[in-house]
Amino acid sequence: MSEFAIVTVIHDSEPELPGLLDSVARLPEPPPRVIVVDSGSGDGGPALAAKRGAELIRLDGNRGFGAGCNAGIERVTEPVTAFVNPDVELLDDGLARLTRDAAGGGALLAPRLLNADGSVQDSAHPVPGTVEALIPALLPRRILPARYEPWRSRRPRAVGWAVAACIVGRTDELRSLGPFDPGAFLFYEDMELCLKARRAGIPTILRPDVAVRHLGGASTSRALAEERDLELRARRRREVMAQEGRLAQALDDLAEGLTFALRGAAKALAGGGRIERQRLRALMRARR
Repeated sequence: MSEFAIVTVIHDSEPELPGLLDSVARLPEPPPRVIVVDSGSGDGGPALAAKRGAELIRLDGNRGFGAGCNAGIERVTEPVTAFVNPDVELLDDGLARLTRDAAGGGALLAPRLLNADGSVQDSAHPVPGTVEALIPALLPRRILPARYEPWRSRRPRAVGWAVAACIVGRTDELRSLGPFDPGAFLFYEDMELCLKARRAGIPTILRPDVAVRHLGGASTSRALAEERDLELRARRRREVMAQEGRLAQALDDLAEGLTFALRGAAKALAGGGRIERQRLRALMRARR
């Protein structure tokens, strides 16, 4: 029997899915069970998943990332579950090592995420709504100590939250957390999961000794092009932070606003800063 299951949610993910499935096939024996949840795809992704031997779950339309993950973990019988995005490629046996460590419970484990060119993604963050998260908004990144940007860490460390492109935990603990809010269609499910786990005494641990390639990080700037999209993200983040209390939400708003304003002003000197200005306007509208 496999020691863990991989749950991945697809929506028109046919171009990226082979990279994930090929890399999973290179993992040591016994191979994990792969559960692919199709959230309303209009391409050949579901057929590809079934052809490659994955267990396929078809949802009635595009119900979002969180609902897809919840549907997938319902089928898991293995002690450990790894949520892995379809645009992730495993580089070695690191995921298998993470799942062995996660079997003891008590923590969510997140690997380092790499861009296609091998650079490190900004995928692990301090606890939002704290002074520690406010410092990065005030100092230029070139002089910012690494303790305030956990993704730069070279050693395992607890973080406030991590991008859930790849996150691993005991199946029973993930289920006890939800794991995701089924009513939230998109945006900040990962932050909400990690904060919920933290309140339950389950920290999120960044494991930089394990790295996976995450192609989605390269398209972030394109995804942020529309101001309506930015406003939806800002509102969703504020909904998540509201669960942490008014002070935390206020500090998080301040940190976000200062980040966009100061970095936008710095980039404006070189003729840039458009995205930062859009994000600041979106945050201001979300606060109304």
